[in-house]
Amino acid sequence: MKSIEITTTQNVTIQYGLASVLERAIALVIDVTVISTVSSIVFGLLSWLFPYGSDIVSYLIILPFILLYSLLFEQFNNGQSLGKMALKLRVIRLDGEKVNFLDYLMRWIFRALDIYFSFGGVAVLTVISSTNSQRIGDLLANTVVVNVGKTERMKLDNLLKLNKLDKYIVTYPQVIHLPEDAMLTVKETLTKYAKHNNFAHQKALDLLVEKMEQELQIIGPQNKVQFLKTLLKDYIVLTR
Repeated sequence: MKSIEITTTQNVTIQYGLASVLERAIALVIDVTVISTVSSIVFGLLSWLFPYGSDIVSYLIILPFILLYSLLFEQFNNGQSLGKMALKLRVIRLDGEKVNFLDYLMRWIFRALDIYFSFGGVAVLTVISSTNSQRIGDLLANTVVVNVGKTERMKLDNLLKLNKLDKYIVTYPQVIHLPEDAMLTVKETLTKYAKHNNFAHQKALDLLVEKMEQELQIIGPQNKVQFLKTLLKDYIVLTR
């Protein structure tokens, strides 16, 4: 699997696996299936409720759903349609910034050319040939589709030998409420700090500790590195 490193706005680098053509194709098939199924059900209900005006009502309800499905799901579901959720794929920005509506809109506008009008040919060619597996919409929006599933989970699981933690006592149980992405950021920050103990990485570590203290509503110990390591151990024990 091809991978890419994304540096966040907090100067933390996270490695993601790039979504393959096959993964994106399967996600698309799932989305099309969802759209077709929901549209058929809604059309049937409308035909029953409005036997003399179902066509007009259908155009007003079903057509916008079909056209805006991918745009609205990605906008309000953190870069994931239902198909992407099933395949654990997500749209993110290459510069580490949060993907905004205009980015999703750009991807949506060129979706017709990339996928529908060319029967997926343009998308396949550009994804295969581009360095970061991007279709035209991604290139123009500065986005990329990554796999946030097994690759990230294994990085956390491999961090510790879990069979040695059977008698481990959790220090911060509230850490279980944090998303896995946050703990991956903790892991990457510790890794970078261990390799490059300079001002920039020290600052990133300090900012991350402050963020964790705010999220968990606690005051961590003076040893910030040990504090973050403890959070990781607690998280892994509680979620394994």
